[in-house]
Amino acid sequence: MKTLRRLIYGEVLKAVAYVTFGFLSLFFFFDVVAEMQSVSRHAANGYRLVHALGYVGLLLPSHLYELMPITVLIGTIVVMARLAQSSEFTILRTSGLGPWRALRTLLTLGIWFVILTFALGDYLSPATDRAAQLLKARYTGRITIGQTGAWLKERQPYATYAVNVAQLAADGTLHGVRIFEFDNRGLLASMTQAASASLQEDEAWQLSEVERTEFAQQAGATIQIDRVALATLRWPNQISKEMVSAALLKPERMNTLDLFRYIQHLQNNAQTAQRHEIEFWKKVFYPLSCLVMVVLALPFAYFHFRSGGLPTYVFGGVMAGISFFLLNNVFGYMGNLQNWQPWLTAALPGLVYSVLSLSAFAWLVVRR
Repeated sequence: MKTLRRLIYGEVLKAVAYVTFGFLSLFFFFDVVAEMQSVSRHAANGYRLVHALGYVGLLLPSHLYELMPITVLIGTIVVMARLAQSSEFTILRTSGLGPWRALRTLLTLGIWFVILTFALGDYLSPATDRAAQLLKARYTGRITIGQTGAWLKERQPYATYAVNVAQLAADGTLHGVRIFEFDNRGLLASMTQAASASLQEDEAWQLSEVERTEFAQQAGATIQIDRVALATLRWPNQISKEMVSAALLKPERMNTLDLFRYIQHLQNNAQTAQRHEIEFWKKVFYPLSCLVMVVLALPFAYFHFRSGGLPTYVFGGVMAGISFFLLNNVFGYMGNLQNWQPWLTAALPGLVYSVLSLSAFAWLVVRR
């Protein structure tokens, strides 16, 4: 049994590595071509081809994370179909490799792919993607979202703050900061504008070039307005650097723990967290799709291939992998628009393909 596992695992790992290399090379080429426009546009700022190559290279872990289920499916299908075509799998079956033992063998390998995918999506990909965005921002400008920047909310015992951040610089400094303070009655108490802000280690922001306007309620309907200009101002709050990055960067690039903390922050401040909850559950369920893919590939070992029929089945496997990727994205958008349960939205594509793969396994492998 150890020799059998070594044979199957070795062939599958080589095939998956070959398919992954091909896909990553293709994505790398397309990203470099797309980045040439930025090189020509920001050449005056020092953005050169070497920086573009570094930026594109830092995006590869994100592409690898997204491609892992597809490459696992294609690589495993190629190996299973090749073993069936050469009658090697028939020999393995006569040597005692029953359907359930074959399923357990592939599921054991699939667990390692799950661990690898989780590590890519939770540790390597968020770090490299953030580094890529900051690298490009160093030469092409600061990171921003639309015309109004990013909005955050901070609720404290005696006041509620609405915070607007226009841009995020490459060194982590915030630019164009506006802080609106509301009292417990919901009335605007003050407005603070700062040219920049740096996040301190003691859960506070150090604001620079500050203009602060306070609105004091007087007797009757009279409001007294006081304005003051300060060189610096320290503002204690619970908004961490990860939360600002989440508001300015894509939530799918965050790791699971930071995403969970940001969801808690949104919920504690009575803000909608539907999109981020969907991304959190996708982080949980997406690595498990590698198990679904190896089960989906197993029935290919039981087909009887004629000469020239192998590429057709491999092409079908490629289409199945691409359809899973598309379905996963479509369900994410639909769940956000229709306000579906986040965990169900993230799990549904995997459940659909699990039913299909187990049905194919039961009909083709067990019954036949």
